[in-house]
Amino acid sequence: MAEPLLSPLLSVTGVSRAFGGLRAVQDVSLEVAPGTLTALIGPNGAGKTTLFALMSGFLRPDSGRVRFDGRDVTGLAPHLAARAGMTRTFQIVQPFAAQTVRENVAVGAHLHEPRRAAALAAATEVAERVGLGTQLDRPAAELTVAGRKRLELARSLATRPRLLLLDEVLAGLNPQEIAEMIPVVRDIAAGGVTVLMIEHVMQAVMNLAGHVWVLAQGRLIAQGTPAQVTADPAVVEAYLGHGTAARLRGAAS
Repeated sequence: MAEPLLSPLLSVTGVSRAFGGLRAVQDVSLEVAPGTLTALIGPNGAGKTTLFALMSGFLRPDSGRVRFDGRDVTGLAPHLAARAGMTRTFQIVQPFAAQTVRENVAVGAHLHEPRRAAALAAATEVAERVGLGTQLDRPAAELTVAGRKRLELARSLATRPRLLLLDEVLAGLNPQEIAEMIPVVRDIAAGGVTVLMIEHVMQAVMNLAGHVWVLAQGRLIAQGTPAQVTADPAVVEAYLGHGTAARLRGAAS
């Protein structure tokens, strides 16, 4: 007997958002299954971050609905979405610079843990999970770009998400730092957190994601496995270019 299909953890249906005359997101629908690691890719200005904002309550769609774990969360305030289990990171990391790494991560932990001592203990555990265990008492202002990316990830994880929306967590990192961050993201997903990531580092997408959606000019133009979308002529034309697509296919073969 076939296994029953799981209901999607996140369901986006016909979501659109315009800013004046610019239609940033146009009639986008997608579903994210629980326990998956998936990716949203596309050129700069495609509407990816706007779509994340619509999913997580930072923006309200002009039309369409967002459901999380079967509940309509369209336009739900971000802190309430986070309390329900959907948390996002940001491209530009803005830590509390004068506070320590531990104190920064504890801010996320306080979403569910009002006691300071317990929040700090939870922050220690999460920081160690993302490779910041040796820098817990260091001021956040002293972290490198890679360290700040890990801190942003830790603050989000401290909120105990069921769904984590990662917005370019690899942006600004050098090849070695990217290689070191990929297992961290993979381990988060392996630990039971569903992950949807926006990413331009296509080699990481190929290594991590089981399913990929491609957004261009606010519309979804393709979806499928990484191998399928990198071979899609529309994706090659709108985003990858023939040289990059050929290199990715060669690396995957």
